[in-house]
Amino acid sequence: MPNSSRSKRVLIYSHDSFGLGHVSRCRTIANALVAADHNVSVLIVSGSPVIGSYEFRSGIDFVRIPGVVKSETGDYDSANLRVGVEHTMEMRTRIIRDTADIYRPDLFIVDKEPTGLRGEVVPALHLLKERGTPLVLGLRDVMDDPTALAAEWERKHVVPALRDLYDQIWIYGLPQIHKPLTGIEVPPSVRHKMVYTGYLRRDLPLHTDVPHEVEDLDGPFILVTAGGGGDGADLIDWVLAAYESDPHIPYGAVIVFGPFMSTAEREAFKERAARFKNIRTLTFTNNLGALMHRAAGVVAMGGYNTFCEILSFDKKAIIVPRTRPRLEQFIRARAARNVGLIEMLDAERGRDPHAMATALRQLPQQGLPGEVVVPGLLDGLPNVWRLVSKQLAHRQRGPAPLEEIWNGEGAAPSDPAMPSARART
Repeated sequence: MPNSSRSKRVLIYSHDSFGLGHVSRCRTIANALVAADHNVSVLIVSGSPVIGSYEFRSGIDFVRIPGVVKSETGDYDSANLRVGVEHTMEMRTRIIRDTADIYRPDLFIVDKEPTGLRGEVVPALHLLKERGTPLVLGLRDVMDDPTALAAEWERKHVVPALRDLYDQIWIYGLPQIHKPLTGIEVPPSVRHKMVYTGYLRRDLPLHTDVPHEVEDLDGPFILVTAGGGGDGADLIDWVLAAYESDPHIPYGAVIVFGPFMSTAEREAFKERAARFKNIRTLTFTNNLGALMHRAAGVVAMGGYNTFCEILSFDKKAIIVPRTRPRLEQFIRARAARNVGLIEMLDAERGRDPHAMATALRQLPQQGLPGEVVVPGLLDGLPNVWRLVSKQLAHRQRGPAPLEEIWNGEGAAPSDPAMPSARART
């Protein structure tokens, strides 16, 4: 049989309307799967505008669906196309379903959004469910405050999808740190589908060169990262205010704004940072792991992926979680602080420059996450591979590939007399 017939195919969906978190998590999982088995191919369907900037191993590709953005009112709009959002959503939904139809995955993993953005993944779920394809929902360790999450899931009709469509629910965390469905009313059958994997360890990138902007920085530095940057201006302002108010902070800083921070905010911060010989700034790097590996400590907002990187590279960290529009980061940071993995500053109590300066001065004396014993803390990727390999052991791919249909009919794809693949199914 040709290699294309023997390959084990995994499809991953990530809605990615904003930020870097979802696509980064999916990339980590995809890289681990193809490294574990060279017969595995992974296709990622994503709306992230920066997915092409990431480094992927051989065996991985992606389908970039038209992007959308969320306004301050909570409504969505097309990110780049000059068409209405309903038209954009129709295109996204069809692309996702047709990709699932033609790719014929042996396993479908949906990241975080059980029904997709505005329900866009539901047609693909139904199509693959009818074919017997295993359907998995992957959840981060913390979703949101239970009251807010329950209302959101009620509005999106999530519980019926969890009950009727998904075969398993993988939680990329540990119950002793947080249980993401605590306070959510779901049937016992849904809870029986839940498997805790542990957090997803991050390795150093294949290329570990640091960006040229920081090559000449002398001495230890603190990495300050705002994630995607769209809502990270308050964090950057607080850190710069600390350096402006206290000349005795022992370490310099490398500040990564994130690709979604506004140009005006970024330029204002660069001007302030330029007054310090020991502060460097850059907008974005797909090599953040290399910077974190070299850093003496980290100041961050505390999204899931940054938290995993802090644990993986065993870095002293100060987390400043956002509290809007979700409490996810606050809940994670509070739980991690209570276990002793990180320190936390609560911006809701005010962003006093001296409070941040004190935390930065105390960072060298802070304990390392690795000094805290949490069994299975970073076992996520090996456990995900065990779960995936078990599903791939009994593959049921569905209809014959299009080339077999064409060969069997003796017609080329462009032959108008040839019935469509959908009609054949």
